[in-house]
Amino acid sequence: MSAGTYTPRPGAAPLPRMIAAQTALETRMLLRNGEQLLLTVIIPTLLLVLFSAVDIVDTGSGASVDFLAPGILALAVMSTAFTGQAIATGFERRYGVLKRLGASPLPRWALMTAKTLSVLVTEVLQIVLLTAIAFALGWSPEGGPLSVLLLLVLGTAAFSGLGLLMAGTLKAEATLAAANLVFLLLLVGGGVIVPLEKFPGAVQAVLGLLPVSALSEGLRDVLQHGASMPWAQAGILAVWAVLGLGAAAKFFRWE
Repeated sequence: MSAGTYTPRPGAAPLPRMIAAQTALETRMLLRNGEQLLLTVIIPTLLLVLFSAVDIVDTGSGASVDFLAPGILALAVMSTAFTGQAIATGFERRYGVLKRLGASPLPRWALMTAKTLSVLVTEVLQIVLLTAIAFALGWSPEGGPLSVLLLLVLGTAAFSGLGLLMAGTLKAEATLAAANLVFLLLLVGGGVIVPLEKFPGAVQAVLGLLPVSALSEGLRDVLQHGASMPWAQAGILAVWAVLGLGAAAKFFRWE
């Protein structure tokens, strides 16, 4: 046995490996949390099945699932990138987890990168599950996948920025209440299940500027109506993403 075989080599792991390990940890924690699982998987699935099978809301001509599936995909993105991330990060901040992680060899920007990657991994699982259920219900999507992908990425960035902003500025209990309240309000008024055309004209104009409305309407334009790229909705999402991520970076408090 040569000398130095078992000599310790202190030091941080390579940055990509640290980010990958933190991403895996964040994803496991997210999927093991009962409340997060309810928001990210169970509620969107139940809404898709219920409103597709039972004629509760007038969704216009065509199969109900063709209208509902894009909106439910938008809801899934919001539930993970905004509601789930805001609540989880808010309580991590309250219990000092973020402060301790911020003092570790993992840079703070890398921690936020890992959280974002965890959100993306969870969204992929959500989209696969919801798409399979929608196909089983008779969904017939149109449009190009690249347009859908761009809208989903912009929506994720917008909701992630807003979720981190809320988690980094409010107390954990306030974040829990506010995030769930926003989720419920946008579920009803964000064009997810109830068409925006059902609201008065002045209200429609305001609701159409919300990120979940832009995402659900944009996905619906592509997947239901076969549009190439709804640039108006993409622009709204881009503005929300810039504002949300910029404000989160400036005002986020780690303690």
